[in-house]
Amino acid sequence: MSLLRDADLAHAFDHASRTYDRMTSASPGYHRHLLRSARRLALPDGGRGRSVLDLGCGTGASTRALLRAAPEASVTGVDASAGMLDRALRKPWPPNVTFVHAPVEGLAGAGVDGPYDAVFAAYLFRNVADPDGVLDRVRGLLRPGGRLVVHEYALGSRAVHRAVWSAVMGAVVLPWGRRHGDKALYRHLWHSVLDFDTAPAFADRLRRAGFGGVRVLPQPGWQTGITHTFTGFRRRGPFRG
Repeated sequence: MSLLRDADLAHAFDHASRTYDRMTSASPGYHRHLLRSARRLALPDGGRGRSVLDLGCGTGASTRALLRAAPEASVTGVDASAGMLDRALRKPWPPNVTFVHAPVEGLAGAGVDGPYDAVFAAYLFRNVADPDGVLDRVRGLLRPGGRLVVHEYALGSRAVHRAVWSAVMGAVVLPWGRRHGDKALYRHLWHSVLDFDTAPAFADRLRRAGFGGVRVLPQPGWQTGITHTFTGFRRRGPFRG
């Protein structure tokens, strides 16, 4: 199928924002896994004096995980969907959290120019048309030595990982989407994962983009082999690809 991109995807998330938190909260491990990835940023001193960019923050689940992992950090959440951001803004936040409405490709025009000490991106890269271009932008937003953590559905190399993903989508997520008028979005979710890099391939993509110390870390439970944390840092000095 043809995947949703850019404005079409943002509009689909706008509509789904009404029920998105209920859907994700019903997914076993969803919030625990986000917190596990946020902690893998390993920001010292509770993030005091550090700035973190939360790319694709949605309704704020990833932002909340970052605050639990680094409560003293300055966190900027960015999302292309006005509907998802509206849900995020309805929640209580401390003064060290701000939100910006912008696609990742339009960060500079929205005043998001860094530099940041860390970038966290949850469920973002399989949804962009040019992941290499986005990685280049992310690298440019990080200070030298700055940390990147990507939390993403990126399947392992075994056939069983694809089978489990499709079984969960067919039994749970797609029926939810049909029931709430969001069939197109959740079909996109299903196929975007199947079409995206495997976990080893995405790790290689990070290395080609100039990130050092790249590691691929699994998540527990049914998402083993389906959801991974990718960690790396911006190398000091110019990148020569």
